Order: sequence, then structure tokens, then C-alpha cells
Amino acid sequence: MLKARGPINKETKNWMIQLAYASSVGFAMVLAIFGSLFVGSWLDRKFGTGNKLTVLFLVIGVAAGLRNIYVLIKRNFPNEGDEIKRCIKNEPHRKRPPAKKA
Repeated sequence: MLKARGPINKETKNWMIQLAYASSVGFAMVLAIFGSLFVGSWLDRKFGTGNKLTVLFLVIGVAAGLRNIYVLIKRNFPNEGDEIKRCIKNEPHRKRPPAKKA
């Protein structure tokens, strides 16, 4: 039988939520791609257009899947880039040399 170890602290809870979001990325990508592929294939059979709509909807599905990943990352990790930019700007070799006087 499992014993409860006490309440989960805020950091662990945030980590678990981010892990759940990250695990849903693959599902969202597969759903977008195969859903649009299915719709394109169905439309091709219905209108007799060969594979044109299948390819078109496949490209749309890949774009939608990549957009889902981008939105998920921007929503869950909003300030990650700020810290990296601040570190890069503070590196000594990144600073401009003083202007030479003519």
C-alpha cells in the first residue's frame, strides 16, 4: 500500500503540469496530421481529384501541428528566452568596443 508523503510543493506541481503539457504535444501533432490526411483523402474520393487534396491537407496538418507546438511552448515557457538574452548581452565579448575618436 502506498503512503502519502505529504502535500506536493509548488515547484513539483509546476513540473508535473509542464510534463503533462509536453506529453500532449505528440498527441496533438499526430491528431492534426492524420486528421487532415483523412479529411483530404475523403474529399479526394468524393470529388475524384486524385491525390491533390490529400497532399494539400497533409501540408495544412503539418503546419497546424507545428503551430500547436509553438503555441504550447510560448504559453508554458514565456520567460525562458528573456533570461538567455540577458546572459548573452552581459557576456564581455558581446559588448561593443568604445568608439574611436577621429
